[in-house]
Parts: sequence; C-alpha cells; structure tokens
Amino acid sequence: MQTRNANPPIQVTGRHVSVTEAMKEYCRRKVSTLHLDYPKIIEVQVILDVQKYRHQAEVILHCSNHITLEAKATSNDMYASIDQVVLRIARQMRKCKTRLMRNHRPGRPGRLQPREVPESSVRWNWSQNGSPLLDPNFEDFDEQIEAAKPEVIQTEKYPVKPMSPEEAALQMEFSKKQFLVFLNAKTEKVSVLYRRKHGDFGLIEPTFS
Repeated sequence: MQTRNANPPIQVTGRHVSVTEAMKEYCRRKVSTLHLDYPKIIEVQVILDVQKYRHQAEVILHCSNHITLEAKATSNDMYASIDQVVLRIARQMRKCKTRLMRNHRPGRPGRLQPREVPESSVRWNWSQNGSPLLDPNFEDFDEQIEAAKPEVIQTEKYPVKPMSPEEAALQMEFSKKQFLVFLNAKTEKVSVLYRRKHGDFGLIEPTFS
C-alpha cells in the first residue's frame, strides 16, 4: 500500500526570476503529489530559472538512505515546466523503489568487488605516450624533475557521508557522477566508488602498509 510522505519541507527558490507566492504554492501542491512510501523524502528543493524564453524547473529530492534524486524540465512556460519535472521525478522514484526491492532480494549476488590500488600503479604521464620528458644529461636535472611535477591548481572540499557500498551504488545510479567518495559503513574507512565503462561500478578501498 502506498502512503504519502509526511509533509517534507519544500524550499522554492528562483534564479533570474522573482518567484511569486502563487508560484511557490503551485510548486508545493504539485510536489505533494509524490506519494510513494519509498524512498522516504527528507527534504525537497525546487529551483526555477528563467533565461529569456527558456523556463526551467529543477527538483532535487533528498531521501532516506543517502539517496538524492534530481530532474529538470524546460519549456516556454514555467507552470508547464513544473508539471513536466514533477512527472519525471515521480518516474525516478518508481525506478528507485523497484531497484531497491530488487537489490534486497535474498541470495542476490553483489556487484561490487573491492580493488586495491598499489603505489606502483600510480604514475605521472608527462607525455602522450607516458614516458617522462626529462634529459638526465642536463646539469639542471633536479630542476627538470621539480618542473615536471604535477601542479595542484584547484582544491575542493568533498562532503563524505557514511553509507554502505550498496547505498553508494544506488546513489550513483540516479546521478551523472563518475565517482563517489564515502565513508564505508562496513569498514569505517573512506572508499571510492567509480563508474566503469560498461555501466557497472568498481570499489576502491585504500590500504596502508
């Protein structure tokens, strides 16, 4: 039996547009129709953006088990975009529930296998073919090595949340991320889940010798 999510907070914001109370109320009323009992909605963000004749509505659902669902819709009318994006996010919720039920079937084999990355496998690609562009005959060989070192040009703070590898995989399925750094609830260590070429996932568990 499907039950309505219990009044999750709904935040409606605008970009390049002044959001009226009538529009906020319309968003809240449409989002309240998302009545599937799982995944449980914790918080909802609705972002309305107007660029000339392009009216975009985006909905972000923060759900239980660290699941985040996102959808966007664009048209020449904001109310139409809101209608479309709610339909899209509802489809994602149904898919999410189906996958969760499938993943929790007894005896289902796991998809994630930890992969250790030895230190010797980490190397610098100083040229297109992978060979270092250095000449040991030069007197300034040490300076060449120093100059060839990769430079960190940007630092980003990445929030690390505790979750199981299965929960991390589920979150990756509903996003376009290529990797996810998380605190493995099973090992209590930081792990990295990454997207492989054929659509499945790989799990990196760092080891320290």
